[in-house]
Amino acid sequence: MPLPTALIDTLSAVLGDGWRTDLDSRTAHASDDSRRQQLPAAVALPQTRQQVQALVRACRAHGVPLVARGAGTGTTGAAVPVDGSIAVSFARMNRILDVRTADRCAVVEPGVLNGALQAALAPHGLFWPPDPSSADSCTVGGNLATNAGGPRAVKYGATRDNVLGLVAVTGTGDLIRAGGAYTKASAGYDLTRLLIGSEGTLALIVEATLKLAPRPQAQATVRAFYRDATCAAAAVSRLMAQPAVPAVLEFMDGRSLGLLRRHGIDLPEAGALLLIDAEGSDETLPDALAAFGHAAEGDGLLDLDVATDGAARERLWAARRALSPALRSIAPGKINEDVVVPVSRIPDLVAGVEALADAYALTIVVFGHAGNGNLHVNLLYHPDDADETARAHAALPRVFELALALGGTLSGEHGIGLSKRDFMARAYDPATLAAMHAIKQAFDPDGILNPGKLLPPLQTKC
Repeated sequence: MPLPTALIDTLSAVLGDGWRTDLDSRTAHASDDSRRQQLPAAVALPQTRQQVQALVRACRAHGVPLVARGAGTGTTGAAVPVDGSIAVSFARMNRILDVRTADRCAVVEPGVLNGALQAALAPHGLFWPPDPSSADSCTVGGNLATNAGGPRAVKYGATRDNVLGLVAVTGTGDLIRAGGAYTKASAGYDLTRLLIGSEGTLALIVEATLKLAPRPQAQATVRAFYRDATCAAAAVSRLMAQPAVPAVLEFMDGRSLGLLRRHGIDLPEAGALLLIDAEGSDETLPDALAAFGHAAEGDGLLDLDVATDGAARERLWAARRALSPALRSIAPGKINEDVVVPVSRIPDLVAGVEALADAYALTIVVFGHAGNGNLHVNLLYHPDDADETARAHAALPRVFELALALGGTLSGEHGIGLSKRDFMARAYDPATLAAMHAIKQAFDPDGILNPGKLLPPLQTKC
């Protein structure tokens, strides 16, 4: 769908060389890590919030949709353009505006890379807690859009828990401000938390005030093997009941461990594995480590290792880091979905997934963030095998149905995008979805911001 000439003229004047219509630029912004693809009609690379406002207002006037993106590392299709849309890249809005150590916060633009931010904070003895697997290459704006998490979320929370304030441009082109460099507020609606995780459907974030944490003085790792997922889940409950919260609490199922053994990783025969990171000061770490070790003990424990120095900790984590490459060696196709269930239902999720793997004749492995009940279900298949591909895609809805039946939800950190949008109607009742649509209407009355993502079509009453 061609763009109106008047719009092209306006945005060329507003953005200068930040306005791109060449095929190479459009192709570079046509997809994300979901492997979905749609060429945008053009690419906009604003450098200021004023340019973002002008961009939104011009597109609203002409009814042209806008799809914001960071580094394109998302897995749900949330950053994939829609037909006739303009892809908005924040790559040029990548400044760290301020690091306020006294207030323990940083003010940044959305195009700042998570890894670059961590490097800038290190000399101050601080870090920003969200640590998704793409942390070195993903942007803060992308983390905000999806409410990204990572292993550290068990102690520090996901992105939503580590942002103090936002500046954003709504679908009307208005600039709104929410929150600020303070950690407590009781004044009006919490728009900061509302916008985080909204996947660019409500507003385009142009500035964020991030809550920072001090770097731990000392760290240690406990690795515990269990007879089965039930025993591991019971240990998770005991670990989370400790006064000191684990910094990381990761789970791997028996299929994951068997896969790693077949790839030469030296692991004992076991039905489940927990990796537990403890952190604190030199004085407090030994007590926390002892408490975690004690909590890890119990019915079904097969083996337990403890490491306190960096090299030894890396050895204990080696199996977890080797898992993704091992998955790729089994099959080139992988559907990775991150569902969430109550911690007590982890064994039921693992058992249900094992039943699906048998029923659909697929290799499916489960691992992830046990302390939050946020597990990654990986369905492996060969794209050149039409039957196997069909079975994998047929099994996917069953995974979502299983998570919902266990009292869980569709995503803990990847977001909804396109891949899970149609399942939102199963996760939420009509009244709740109607409230979400009403919020969308208030922020974006003409529906130009990332249309078709996150929310399923509103069901009207007959």
